[in-house]
Amino acid sequence: MRSIDLSVTAWRRSSYSNSDGGQCVEVSDAFTDAVPVRDSKCPHGPALTFAADDWSSFVSAVKDGALSA
Repeated sequence: MRSIDLSVTAWRRSSYSNSDGGQCVEVSDAFTDAVPVRDSKCPHGPALTFAADDWSSFVSAVKDGALSA
């Protein structure tokens, strides 16, 4: 995967994140082939970047309850 510049990208908080400052995940929709993901409590920290198809599969599995404990 190519290197991408995340310094100016727009981030959005997951609708599943809670509002009291904990368990907050942010993603960027600015790229067609990659999905950067970061912890909103540490916005200047590292971000994980997933292939768009892999991220889509993960989100679908979460919504379908396939990853429940």
